[in-house]
Amino acid sequence: MCRLLGYVSHEKQTFNSTVGSDFSEFVTLSSVHCDGWGVATIDHNQSVAQMIRQPEAANKSKDFSTAIEKSVSDGALLHLRWATAGLPVSENNTHPFIYKDISFIHNGATYPPAALEPLISPELIPHIQGDTDSERYFYFVITKIKELGFIEGCKAAANYIRANVDYSSINAMIMNEKQWVVICEHHPDRAPDWAPDDYYELKYKSDKQGVLVASTGWNQPGWTVLANHHMLVIDRDSFAVEVIPL
Repeated sequence: MCRLLGYVSHEKQTFNSTVGSDFSEFVTLSSVHCDGWGVATIDHNQSVAQMIRQPEAANKSKDFSTAIEKSVSDGALLHLRWATAGLPVSENNTHPFIYKDISFIHNGATYPPAALEPLISPELIPHIQGDTDSERYFYFVITKIKELGFIEGCKAAANYIRANVDYSSINAMIMNEKQWVVICEHHPDRAPDWAPDDYYELKYKSDKQGVLVASTGWNQPGWTVLANHHMLVIDRDSFAVEVIPL
């Protein structure tokens, strides 16, 4: 299980400047979600995503603060990993995952971890480097994007999993140079036993500066809950925000 945070903005900036003083509170969630951290940036109209990740707790990492300071962008994703039982803690299993201009982070699990692998396009299989269900989910999404386009591909991938695969949550953020899709799809009753009722919820905030989306567990005053079984779509040209049922 993991924590997700992302933004798109009009001007290039960092997570510190985008989120503000509450960013440090988000980072404290790594005391539990302690098996890795990663940042992906994809500037508007840039053709290749950039990534840095390490298999250690963000709040204890010597490199985390430096990575955040150097991740200056008008679009970025941040992931704090709490490894699914049985999946190793390693760099290859640490989010984000990137392919060309597309970056991806996930919170939850599909069962078994390799359930989606037979559905991934053969040309993408060699790109898989780790053991996680999340990476296979990512390349399944890429497969559907290649078939149907960015938004419809993300939606089709989520709906296939909903109908055919066992999962706790397939909450995900998928960003490219033009658009950002946030999938909110989970079983609330399959959250960790200790977790609050809103553990799987995603919330967003849109204003004149840009759009922020994040998992819960920290201070998010005035944010809007993204309803379960829905997708948030942000256009990076117009900054229009649309909520679409899955």
